[in-house]
Amino acid sequence: MTTSTRHTSVPGYTVPGLKPDTASEMIVVLQVRLNALNDLALILKHVHWNVVGPHFMAVHTMLDPQVDAVRAMVDDLAERIAALGGSPVGTSSALMAQPDWTDYPIDRAHTGVHLAALDVVFTRIVEAHRAAIDQAGNADPVTHDMLIGQAGALEQFHWFIRAHLDSDAGSLSPTTS
Repeated sequence: MTTSTRHTSVPGYTVPGLKPDTASEMIVVLQVRLNALNDLALILKHVHWNVVGPHFMAVHTMLDPQVDAVRAMVDDLAERIAALGGSPVGTSSALMAQPDWTDYPIDRAHTGVHLAALDVVFTRIVEAHRAAIDQAGNADPVTHDMLIGQAGALEQFHWFIRAHLDSDAGSLSPTTS
């Protein structure tokens, strides 16, 4: 069975009060978010290992708590998929099969280079999480609430990244935009 069909069938059971077709829709939404956050956790750890420069320690130590929090979000997403009657897929092939997947292009580099790239990654992640919140809407309030909480944390992590790049006036410096 391919990755794209592993989690798209209507579940044989789901949580009480939720229709199986709605659960199926939520499973697909959650699987896409699970893939994206698995990727984000890997990217953050990659940057943690490969960042250099005068702000190395600040960035290096900032990233580990983000990795841990994102991994916890992945676990929550996977467990919600299972609770809805789906089968969460946490393999690298699931991640790479996602249509919008792009490999992080930077290896060893200065903090500013990595932070500018992370700004782009976080923008994409937060926008997609907000779209998933809209998709969950009133159809599944529990999934909706979980995604809102995760979006809040992701937005805070994005702010931490941006704080290193912003000017005093709150705009990105020209070298990072």
